[in-house]
Amino acid sequence: MTVKSSKKVSMADQRPFFTEEHLLFRDSLRKFLEKEAVPFYDQWEKNRLIPRTFWEKLGENGFLGAWIDEQYGGLGADFGFSIILTEELERVGSGLMGIPLHTDIVAPYIASFGTEEQKRKLLPQFLTGKMISAVAMTEPGAGSDLSGIQTTAVKTGDHYIINGAKTFITNGIQADLFLIACKTDPKATPPYKGISLFLVNSEIPGFTRGQKLEKVGHHSSDTAELYFDQMIVPAENLLGEEGKGFVYMMQKLQQERIIAALNAQTAAEDMLQLTINYVKEREAFGKTINQFQHTQFTLAELATEIQIGRTFVDDLVVKHIEGKDVVTEVSMAKWWITDMAKRCAGKCMQLHGGYGYMEEYKIARRYRDIAVTSIFAGTNEIMKKIISKNLGI
Repeated sequence: MTVKSSKKVSMADQRPFFTEEHLLFRDSLRKFLEKEAVPFYDQWEKNRLIPRTFWEKLGENGFLGAWIDEQYGGLGADFGFSIILTEELERVGSGLMGIPLHTDIVAPYIASFGTEEQKRKLLPQFLTGKMISAVAMTEPGAGSDLSGIQTTAVKTGDHYIINGAKTFITNGIQADLFLIACKTDPKATPPYKGISLFLVNSEIPGFTRGQKLEKVGHHSSDTAELYFDQMIVPAENLLGEEGKGFVYMMQKLQQERIIAALNAQTAAEDMLQLTINYVKEREAFGKTINQFQHTQFTLAELATEIQIGRTFVDDLVVKHIEGKDVVTEVSMAKWWITDMAKRCAGKCMQLHGGYGYMEEYKIARRYRDIAVTSIFAGTNEIMKKIISKNLGI
């Protein structure tokens, strides 16, 4: 498949960065998900796990890591293909978020900061779905304040000894490879200068998975605690330079937060369509409830806010593809769109009435899944802090 054509698609698609190749990829992925994910997703939610066989099928069909360079087995495609993967998985369900985390949050760290040996060894594996990865940054006592992490990595000869714990780790139960943030210099001033990143295989002695965490939502996304007890990691597993970990994380957060905003945006669009379909069928007082002015006004307001979110985030995707620094705007989008989606969830559930509170209706799952979007990838309070700082306030 060619991915470098610049031919534009019709305005009906309303995505400024789509070409014919993007649409071919999207249509192929949609057909795949209709067959391989949609019929099984409810069971995956009950099982609290996405089966590895599904990951492998995604890999076999070429849907993982399209942006990875051709020399490592990828297509060398642009970020638009990552957007399609993120959005189409979200349309099925938020529990699939661990897949774009694997391909578009973890893998880019290796592509940007890894040695040639690390790239040759690991990047091809991201494409297969047979290896699952995770980011291990958050700790029991350190979330948005990454400079406060306590996990340590002490260099001894040709290896590091890692001790500590991580929590709320997406893909934590199944992941084979972890990108772990550690303090290599606990006395560094300021503290963030003492943080380094390591690539750690789950089979290394001293690595232990804790319990699978039971969450309010995102049930099929496995989330775990991790423990490191005298874990010996070869020095070549250091990613980039020692002490540069925090800088690396800051460089990659722009893309991570765009993905977070896109997840919430896609969920809001899905909730709106679910509700429009429902109110056209549900009757009360002798007529369908879409005929009541309150229903019409509520949905008109939601549709407007959702369209504003789509216009905003698509513009940021274009700028991100062009390599522009849009940290302030991305922070705005992550905050505003996730808050908007949470408001949308409440109003859409209300319009479903009692049925909206039943698990058999998708809106119920959307309602519980959307809550965490204002917390992960940096809380919305942190987003506002970044915005105000960059405004010079």
